[in-house]
Amino acid sequence: MQFNNNIPIYLQVIEKIKQDIITGKLKPGDKMLSSREYSNELGINFNTVARVYKEMEMEEILFTKRGLGTFITESSERIGSLRYEMARKQIDSFIIGMKQIGYSKEDMIKLIEMENNIMEGNE
Repeated sequence: MQFNNNIPIYLQVIEKIKQDIITGKLKPGDKMLSSREYSNELGINFNTVARVYKEMEMEEILFTKRGLGTFITESSERIGSLRYEMARKQIDSFIIGMKQIGYSKEDMIKLIEMENNIMEGNE
């Protein structure tokens, strides 16, 4: 995993795990690597991974079974809301950026439709 020096590593790891959950790479109920194993895999400090797991437990995305490890939530509702939260963050960022360069709502919609058609090979 490549890290951006402008964003705290723990936040980048959280985003990566969330993305892996909503794309199905990590499945509900899957066991996570131990903090030590995951820190070795990512090449980051053990305490950083421990913080990631703690933060994600507070968000009810992960849960710990004492003596067994840390697991992905089994709640399809929580995963659905996580997917929505991540999509909304992307949309908010897009809208703010487009407004900063002078695009109106109508211009954004036209541009999205045009780009979508190009990506689908309809133009």
